[in-house]
Amino acid sequence: MAPLRWEAFLAQVQERGEYGSPQEAERAARVVLALLGAHLVGEERAELAAYLPETFALILLNPLQAAEPLDPARFVRATAAWIEGATEETAKWDVGAVLSVVADAADEDLMQRVLLQLPPDFDLLFGHPRLV
Repeated sequence: MAPLRWEAFLAQVQERGEYGSPQEAERAARVVLALLGAHLVGEERAELAAYLPETFALILLNPLQAAEPLDPARFVRATAAWIEGATEETAKWDVGAVLSVVADAADEDLMQRVLLQLPPDFDLLFGHPRLV
C-alpha cells in the first residue's frame, strides 16, 4: 500500500469538487481531514493516514480535539464554518469531494472499521452507502 502522491490526491479532490485551482482543493482537504481526524482514534486513524500524502496524513493524525462527535449534518456545518465564504451546500460538496477520494484510496475493510467509529450516516459523506 503506497500512499497517494500529493499531486494525485489534490487532482482527484479538485476534479470531484470541481474546484478552479489546486489551492481550493487543498483548502477543502485540510479542513475536512482536520475535522475527520478529531473523530477517529487509534489504529484506524493511523492506517487511514498511511494512504494519504504526508502533509494530509499529519493533519489527520494531529487534529483539533472534538468536544463531542459531530453527526454528518453538524460535520458539514463545521466545515462551512472553517472555510471562508462557504455555505452548508458548498461545504457538503467539499466534504464529499475529499472523503470520497479518501475512501477510494483506502481498502474496504479499513473503511468499514472507520465508519464504525463515526456516527450513523457518515457513510453517505464518503460516497459509500453502508451495505445492509
